Amino acid sequence: MSDPDAILQAGRHSVTAVTGVAESIPRLPLSAANATMGAVDYLAWISIAAFLVAIALEWRDEIDAARYVGAVASVLFGSFWLAMVPYYWTEMQSPLETMLALAAFPLCLYATYLLFQGRESMLILVRAVAVMGIIYLPVETIPLARQWLIETTAYQTHLAMDIVAESPGLETGGNGYHSRFAFDTDTVPTGRTTYIVLACTGIGSMAIFGGLIAAVRAPLRRKAAGFVVAVGIIWFLNLVRNVFISLATPYGWFQQDFFVYLATEWMGAVPERTSFLISHNVIFQPGAVIALVGIAYIVIRIVPEVVEPLEEVLFVLTGTEYDLAEVFGPESETGKAAGD
Repeated sequence: MSDPDAILQAGRHSVTAVTGVAESIPRLPLSAANATMGAVDYLAWISIAAFLVAIALEWRDEIDAARYVGAVASVLFGSFWLAMVPYYWTEMQSPLETMLALAAFPLCLYATYLLFQGRESMLILVRAVAVMGIIYLPVETIPLARQWLIETTAYQTHLAMDIVAESPGLETGGNGYHSRFAFDTDTVPTGRTTYIVLACTGIGSMAIFGGLIAAVRAPLRRKAAGFVVAVGIIWFLNLVRNVFISLATPYGWFQQDFFVYLATEWMGAVPERTSFLISHNVIFQPGAVIALVGIAYIVIRIVPEVVEPLEEVLFVLTGTEYDLAEVFGPESETGKAAGD
């Protein structure tokens, strides 16, 4: 079955993916890929379940047992990302996501080593990852929730597109979701259009900040304020991104010789896909990483305790202890006013 909307099913698998727009073009059959992604789903659930067990043990003050279970969960989580590498490279054609998935495996193994060696402070990352999974995986695996989120995002993108250009409206794809932008592919320059996938909703980024904020001990009002601010910024930036890519793809904003060479020679794509790949993979994926850093700074001003899991992340990445409180300064006035 060469249903172009079939790639939606593969496109929804990434716990920490930021956003995503799928290009509606003919693709090869994906039955084998979908079977593989189903197995990866199970691996993700098992790893999150193990993290939750570790949290329960920590609550019972069984710290050593929590560390050991968290270490096993980290191995499973790293294996999940390693299993995602072929998908990111062959299906998504995303060098950035491929490199991140490759890097995640050894980093998770190092986290396992630290937990086995007795670094109790790593348990805050165990809590963060568990909450991220709790937020993301149910939405990803419950069909009604997934459909509502995708179609709502598609409708909002359609409305926003109508402000800056004439929206072609929405139509239903072969998967039954009313999320494909109804450009006439016989008349637009590239012969391509796009449709919304789960990653386009920004749920991955929202889960990241939900996990970081939930993992720390801070007044509930400040944590709620930090989460609302983060979600609001992510929603707005995600909407801008969806509109840009959904217009750039059919109208060929990046069909210049240099970009076509980059897409065909370095990404193995056909020339007509250039505008999609440049806007999606080259501009907005790295831009999303920069945006996450900026949002993290804002959240820290509201919930300064969030530096604790971030310090652990930096230790895993570099092997060096950091005091981010010195970088960001004392607790912000916003944080004090919001809850203490």
